[in-house]
Amino acid sequence: MQTTGSVVLRELFSPARIELNLQSNDRESLLAELVNHIPELAGLPEERQTLLRALREREQLHSTGIGDGVALPHSRNALVGLVDHSLIVFGRHVNGIPFDAIDAAPARLFFLVVAPTVTQHLAILARLSRLLADPKLRQGLLGAQTPREVMQRIADAESTL
Repeated sequence: MQTTGSVVLRELFSPARIELNLQSNDRESLLAELVNHIPELAGLPEERQTLLRALREREQLHSTGIGDGVALPHSRNALVGLVDHSLIVFGRHVNGIPFDAIDAAPARLFFLVVAPTVTQHLAILARLSRLLADPKLRQGLLGAQTPREVMQRIADAESTL
């Protein structure tokens, strides 16, 4: 997953953790919907609740809506012991959900970040933020038709960094 200290985002996605038609109508239910797309936590209700609680606590501190229709839900710290590898859940909402972003725009693209170490946690957030600054990538993700297309768009954008 790591090359010379930097995270390779495309390795953190999987088709099973991509939902192109999120159904939630508010931030609270959206967080639960994203957590439900982590196959690694299937059948582990306590771990799912731990993650959901950490995500809610983080949102209470300060919204993870970063503007331009993007939110990066994550816990305040790495969740040591919850997962043994970093992962990203990608979700897209057709209308968007108010996420208290600085630009007040509803979030339509969601990247739930889960990492077992603080170093990986911070590296993923930094790299995602850098990639998502590109309006062409955001537009491409809004138009992607399949999970594989999402993964390809991320890989293509990452190859230009």
